[in-house]
Order: sequence, then C-alpha cells, then structure tokens
Amino acid sequence: MSKKLQMVSYSLLNSPAKVSPPNKESTKLILRNAIDECKNMRELKEIHTQIIKSPCLQTNDHHSLITRLLFFCALSVSGSLSYATNVFSHIKRSDLYTYNIMIRANACKSSETNDTHSGKCLKLYKQMLCTGISPDCLTFPFLLKECTKRLDGLVGASVYGQVVKFGVCDDVFVQNSVISLFMACGFVTSARMLFDEMSNRDVVSWNAMIIGYLRSGDLDVALDLFRRMKKRNIFSWNSIITGFVQGGRAREALELFQEMQSSSVEEMVKPDKITIASVLSACAYLGAIDHGKWVHGYLRRSGLDCDVVIGTALVDMYGKCGCVERAYGVFKEMPKKDTLAWTAMISVFALNGYGKEAFDTFREMEAEGVRPNHVTFVGLLSACAHSGLVEKGRWCFVMMRHVYLVEPHVYHYACMIDILSRAGLFSEAERLIRSMPMEPDVFVWGALLGGCQMHGNVELGEKVAQYLIDLDPLNHAFYVNLCDMYAKAGRFDDVKKTRNLMKERGIRKEVPGCSSVEVDGVVHEFSMKGSPKVVKEELVLILNGLSKIMKNGGFGQYIRGLSMEAQVS
Repeated sequence: MSKKLQMVSYSLLNSPAKVSPPNKESTKLILRNAIDECKNMRELKEIHTQIIKSPCLQTNDHHSLITRLLFFCALSVSGSLSYATNVFSHIKRSDLYTYNIMIRANACKSSETNDTHSGKCLKLYKQMLCTGISPDCLTFPFLLKECTKRLDGLVGASVYGQVVKFGVCDDVFVQNSVISLFMACGFVTSARMLFDEMSNRDVVSWNAMIIGYLRSGDLDVALDLFRRMKKRNIFSWNSIITGFVQGGRAREALELFQEMQSSSVEEMVKPDKITIASVLSACAYLGAIDHGKWVHGYLRRSGLDCDVVIGTALVDMYGKCGCVERAYGVFKEMPKKDTLAWTAMISVFALNGYGKEAFDTFREMEAEGVRPNHVTFVGLLSACAHSGLVEKGRWCFVMMRHVYLVEPHVYHYACMIDILSRAGLFSEAERLIRSMPMEPDVFVWGALLGGCQMHGNVELGEKVAQYLIDLDPLNHAFYVNLCDMYAKAGRFDDVKKTRNLMKERGIRKEVPGCSSVEVDGVVHEFSMKGSPKVVKEELVLILNGLSKIMKNGGFGQYIRGLSMEAQVS
C-alpha cells in the first residue's frame, strides 16, 4: 500500500472523535491517485476496502471511485476479471460506461485465453438493454470482436442489426469491426460493399479487407487493395508478405519485401521480427539461400534481437536450403531454446539424412529438461525414414507413447509406414495399418504406395493405388503414381490404359508444376505456365545431353516412364 493510502487509512480509522473528519475532497483525490498508481490486486483490494469503509464519501464520489477501480480490475494486465465481475455485480446504478468496461473485458479475456466468453458479453448487452441503457459506438466493436473470434456469422448479423437500429453505422471503429466479422465469416461481398460505401476509411479498414482477402485465397485482389493504399503501416506490409508466403507465392513475397525496403524511408516503416520470420519462410520455401543469408545479415545490422522465434526460423531456412552447418551454428548461438527450436534442429537433421545427429540432438534436448511434443517425434521418425533406421523407428514409435505419453496421430503412423515401406517390409506395414485406431488417410496409403514404387511391388501397389483412386477419383496424383510404377516395370500398355482413363474422366493436374532455383542471388521460377526463355533453352540442351547419356547407360525405360509421367501431369 502506498504511503498516501496508509495515511488516509490511519486518519479514517484512528482519528479521535473530537478531531474533525478528513476532508471529502482530499480523501477522494488520494484514493483516486492510489487507484491510478496501483500495481497489483493486493493493493487494489486494500483500496477497495478503504472506499467501502470511508465515512466521508458521498454516493456520487463512491460510484466514481468504484468505477475507476473497476476499470483497472477488469482491463489491467495485473487485474482480475472474476474480481471485476464481483465488483460490477455490487454496483447499484450501473451505467453505460461500466457496462462497456465489462463487455470489453470479457471480449479481451476471450481473445487472450481462447475461452468462449462471448455468451457473457451478449448477456451483459441484453442486461444493459433491459435496464433502459442504450449502447454507443464503444459497445459494439467488442461484441463484434467476439463474434469474429467464434466465426459466428448468425449472431454477428444480429449484432449488426443492433448497430443499424441504434444509428452508429457511420462510426469508423464499428465499421472496421463489422468488416472484420464479415470477412472472417465468408461474407466477402457484404464486407466489400460496406468498405466501398465508407466515407472515412483509415488504415485499419484497408488492413481488415486485405487480411480477409488473403485468408479467403484471393491474393491478387488483396494485392490490388494494398497497391491502392495511400498510407501503409507495418501491419499492412506484414499481412501482405505473410499472406503471399502462406499462399504459396513465396517469390512474390520476396519481391514485396524488397519493395518494402525501398519505400521504408518514405513511409517510415521498418521490417520487424514478424517481417523477418515471414521472409525467412519464403527463402526456405524457395531454397533461396543467398536471400536467406542477406536477411540474416540484415538482422544483425538492424540490431533486431535474434529471439527464439527468429532463431528457429533461421534454423528452418538454412536446413531447408541444405546448409546444415549454418543451421546448427545458429542453433548453438541461441541463448534460449524452447521445444520448437529443438524440434526445428531435429527436423533439419532428418530432412538432410543425418539420422544419428537427429537422435543426438534429441538426447541433448532431454538433458536440458525440454519436453518433446508430437512434432518432435514426426522429426525423429522422418530421420529414421530418410536414414533407413528401421529399429530406431520402431523404438521411437513405441517410446513416444509409453515413456513420453504422446499418443501417435495419423501422421506418426504415416511416418512409420514410410520407414517400413522404404525398407521393403510390406507385411509389417500392412499389419500396422490394420492396427491403427483411426481411419488411415491418403498420407498413410501414399507412404505405402511410395514404397511399392521404390521396390517395384506392382501387385500391392496396384491395390493401394486403386483404393486411393476409389477414395478420391479426381486426384491426379494417384494416377501419376500408378503410371510411374507401371513404367518402371515396363508395363507401358497399362500406362496407356491409365492415361486414357484420365482423359475419359477429364482429370488434369489442377495446379501447374512449379520449381525454383537461386543463381547469383536471383530466383528463377519454372512452371508449366512459363519459364525464362534464355534459361529454358539452355536447360533443354543440358537435359537432352543427360537423356542421351542415360540411354547409353541402359536407363532407357526410366526415361520413357518419366516422359509419360510428364505427359500425364
């Protein structure tokens, strides 16, 4: 308790009867300042006690102080929503301000804890209406925020009806909240209509629309809006860059990052940790090691802390670009490592075929007292698959459940099937599939099919491929795998039959194949849609030369099979 509060407490409780009572205004001022200076709930409860016991406070003063106390208790990081709820329930004359505090507190608490407090928000709102209090523009943003979090378009539409009823449609904060709700719930046309009709759009309005389009997969529309923005903040840049990375257009994400740097002086926007993490993901996706190194250098030059999130992103990027030593160097320099960081390093070793190193890292992780999660075991099982460690894989699959209490998910089974299939242990793989407590998915069957292709087990491969085709008859990948297996076995008549079946069913690859390579810091992208002409001509010459060498070496049937697979794709 502050010294001022101690003095007030003493004067309130210990003054002799003949001494005049403390001045009302001074008491009110000291208590108000004490609330403003409050640092934790213990102090707040002491202040609350003094407010209740103070004999000199009038009703209005008492209400004013309790309302101030409620604000701290409900919305401060050091506060307590349960205590605030109790305080609110004892307020005799709740007004719009106190209701807005509680609605906001419940909405924010829901977002932080992933609890569903939205029912409480709506109950408070209905209770407020029943007492004859009309909402204002500060009431609705938090009600709409709750509906957005729950993706509850039906309730959200009802709340929007209340917005219209009480005439706060023109408030920019309410409009932004409605746009976020509509975009999150898939009401894209309605959101765009509201956005276009807004007379006063701010940066939040634009960001809400851009994020909505990115989430719905309309990347080009999002980019068009982004280009039209007159004022962009770091959130705008991070949203568009991250959206393009997650949407599979990593090369364009890197171009946007370069554009961000050139415009940073004019817009006063500098890349932050979120930007860096997204750009590193783009580099990892493309295998753009030179870009990744530059970003790593930028991180050092800019003075941004290499925290566990950025460190993990660097490890992942270097690992996916094949630079295992650099990945390990970053990992060793990290002052703090959480489960994700250890798992990233294990996954890097797994991806690059370093099975022993993956398990050595796992033992270090245990020694540091860091508990593995289900993703850690995906990394370990993948390490076994890529390194041919069948016994290690069996051990890992058993130990994850019995020692680490991690129940295998379907993707753990897929990894284990991959280990067994790569080793040609098809009977054991089939037994494991039959023992699965859940329905095997396409990844489980796909792992078995991959092993059949590798070892030329056409009989089993046909059954698996046919099962997958029956499961998803429009998926081109299963037909391609079947054709590839037939081609490697020299059964080209069956390849033609499968291709004809695809034509009859109108099956083509939905997304054109695409790959990229970085040469001298420039990312070149190759796809069925088109490739750089000069580079393409040079590559054709090289590939034709390799084809002749392979034919002379007795690999003619594989070339023929790959040619047919390309035609199918």
